[in-house]
Amino acid sequence: MAEMDTSGGGGHKKGPGVKKSKKLSTRVDLTPMVDLGFLLITFFVFTTTISQPTAMRLALPDDKVKEEDQNKIKQSGALTLLLGKDNNIFYYEGELAPDASNFKSSNFKDIRKVIMDKKQQADTNLVVVIKPNDESTYKNFIDILDEMSINVVKRYAVVDISPVEDRYVRITEGEAPPEQ
Repeated sequence: MAEMDTSGGGGHKKGPGVKKSKKLSTRVDLTPMVDLGFLLITFFVFTTTISQPTAMRLALPDDKVKEEDQNKIKQSGALTLLLGKDNNIFYYEGELAPDASNFKSSNFKDIRKVIMDKKQQADTNLVVVIKPNDESTYKNFIDILDEMSINVVKRYAVVDISPVEDRYVRITEGEAPPEQ
């Protein structure tokens, strides 16, 4: 708050009839400005620490590795998850049988148990292959990545769905008639 001192200069006059001009003090109190400065500094420090982005760590393979140098997955340690529409998940263990006898359906509530059971069976050899189709949502994809993190699955891959698998997903969802 700014103050002005309007008091006289002590009441002394220099001669008869001479009016002395009043000396004004222009003292400005900067205490509120300092308080405001500290409040702004505090606000920006807290908001920058809160707004730090959190991201999930992904172990990505090296792009320069030749295909013949890549590791092959054991059938006993492979679990393939197919994401469909309406929060449906389809899965099979190992390789897809020609008659689709090992093709099973699940949902997001039950898939955790499937992953945990497969993880116990496969020990350290578990590899989960995630294959979203065109009808699956981004939310479902993020949810299945969260399941990988929750179940501490260290090796998983996101791969394009094959036409045969996509056909089985659509048949199970009741969209496409089975091919003869």
